[in-house]
Amino acid sequence: MGAAGSGFGSGSGSGRRRAPSMADVAREANVSGQTVSRVSNGRDNVDAATRDRVLAAMSKLGYRPNSAARALRTGRFRSIGVIMFTLSSFGNMRTLDAITTAASAAGYSLTLIPVPHPTKGELSVAFDRLADAAVDGVILVLEAHLFDESEVELPDGLPAVIIDASGDERFPGVDTDQAHGARLAVQHLLDLGHETVWHVAGPDRSYSATRRRDAWAATLAEHGASAPPVLEGDWSTEAGYELGLELAANPAVTAVFAANDQMALGVLRAMHETGRAVPGDVSVVGFDDMSESSSFWPPLTTVHQYFGEVGRRSVEALLHEVEAGERRANSLVDVELVVRQSTAPPRR
Repeated sequence: MGAAGSGFGSGSGSGRRRAPSMADVAREANVSGQTVSRVSNGRDNVDAATRDRVLAAMSKLGYRPNSAARALRTGRFRSIGVIMFTLSSFGNMRTLDAITTAASAAGYSLTLIPVPHPTKGELSVAFDRLADAAVDGVILVLEAHLFDESEVELPDGLPAVIIDASGDERFPGVDTDQAHGARLAVQHLLDLGHETVWHVAGPDRSYSATRRRDAWAATLAEHGASAPPVLEGDWSTEAGYELGLELAANPAVTAVFAANDQMALGVLRAMHETGRAVPGDVSVVGFDDMSESSSFWPPLTTVHQYFGEVGRRSVEALLHEVEAGERRANSLVDVELVVRQSTAPPRR
């Protein structure tokens, strides 16, 4: 006959280990059960050394707080949902990274639902999935025109923040100051002496692209400069290259403002291949300030976006509504023009 089980919490017959309890963690950390509860619920009224001891005990024993029971006690799941239009863009990935960091620091987990085609049906499905995941609020990172057209209402009582939004007063919005960034780019090129600035725009359905295009045209008009025809791309390097070939074939082109750095990179390649020197013949400005932009050849003059600040503010605004029941006003994050070697005065 085999020996009786003698391990921690072994059950009769099944051989399974009993899941560690809050009381087990309290004994291991030599603290009260109330202190373990406070740490589990993300409360801040526990000193750092005690919190570290409790967390170490949880890790050692493999303790997992019961999120359902905690939600019943507190009325919150300590979870945020994120619905995102695309995961492929530089800006969205940087923003998502900042959202994840800020949520984790506040003691919240994250549920991400990509919605590649935010139609009414797909957004409704995404909201249903979030309801099943039991979240306290949602951050939407969507192309605003598509969101408006879908006519989707958020579930009643679910706090929401929209990033890259059109200023819909129903929901707090956080965004980069797109218009100011475009004005900085165009003003820089005009100040260098270029008579006008050509624009490689993002897709018309994109709110960000629309704001940048409108500010480009307005800045030219304010300076009495004619606005050349807009060349519309899809944010990709390939689109920038194809449109750059069109621009390179036109000797009147001396300055180009691309709506993002990826398309600007495509424009640079087209200019190099066709023998148009940058910045000797053509100056190029981008928008985003990707980490690689300083290593383009030549290093790219571009508009720096603070994606980390956008993500942090979105989480801050959402949790303020979740925890205090108050909606924050819309927030615009400023930008900065970073001047590098891809721009210069035109040749005379």
